[in-house]
Amino acid sequence: MQMDIPHPGTNWPTAYTRQNPPATPQGPAHSGYPKSEGANPGSPTDYAVPPPDYPGAVQPKFPIQNQQGCNHQPGGPTGVSWMPAPSVPLNCPPGLEYLSQIDQILIHQQVELLEVLTGFETNNKFEIKNSLGQRVYFAVEDTDCCTRNCCGPCRPFTLKILDNLGREVITMERPLRCDDCCFPCCLQEIEIQAPPGVPIGYITQKWHPCLPKYAVQNERREDVLKITGPCVACRCCTDIDFKIKSLDEESVVGKITKHWSGFLREAFTDADNFGIQFPLDLDVKIKAALLGACFLIDFMFFEEIK
Repeated sequence: MQMDIPHPGTNWPTAYTRQNPPATPQGPAHSGYPKSEGANPGSPTDYAVPPPDYPGAVQPKFPIQNQQGCNHQPGGPTGVSWMPAPSVPLNCPPGLEYLSQIDQILIHQQVELLEVLTGFETNNKFEIKNSLGQRVYFAVEDTDCCTRNCCGPCRPFTLKILDNLGREVITMERPLRCDDCCFPCCLQEIEIQAPPGVPIGYITQKWHPCLPKYAVQNERREDVLKITGPCVACRCCTDIDFKIKSLDEESVVGKITKHWSGFLREAFTDADNFGIQFPLDLDVKIKAALLGACFLIDFMFFEEIK
């Protein structure tokens, strides 16, 4: 389902507006927390390098080949084009330059036939696309069989985000935490790393008796945005919006939307469709953190055993 694109005439809050914002093919650039740096055709050289003994720093052996145009991943959907690689902005972690050119992300979870027929939980796989339907990344969950089937939606997980060359450009780590609102001292969180081993952001759950609330934090664990959702248990047969707000919660700067996929898909699978909307000039590291927020929300509220 196509997400709503902000009208070019939308008046964003003063705190999010640049002086004389440059026009782009997607409309005016909207500012965020913090803004991305200017474009640099060269590769960044001052970004932190992950420790050599970090296991996630090893290139995964996923059969994804170099793809241009309409080439596709072996074993994946045919006719799916990849987003062309843009120029690399200054101080941008490797692989996140794709996020500098988009203000919307569409996430499609793949349906696993074995899981549908047997109820046996398998590693989740996701396609991450832009608003034109071009694939930006491919996400693969990496957890063992025992953890997936014993812990269910509460399970800790490692999610690897791959680019069109099969390189792991983002790693998301969710630790094991108690999934019960009666224990506010042990709330959910997810760490976003880019490149693997280098934290660039965190999503931390804030305690509330009935509403999902989260803080979006930078690499220094400073709050930069907040996310507030509805009472998810009371919503069905419709899209569900989690609003991305400023720190004072007075301005809505984007949203994470769980799209209704139809009765059969919702009833018999846990494969969900999401969309994320944010300001175009939001820092790419915060955009990657919002991608992590979407996966955390999916596991907490929509990864049900059918």
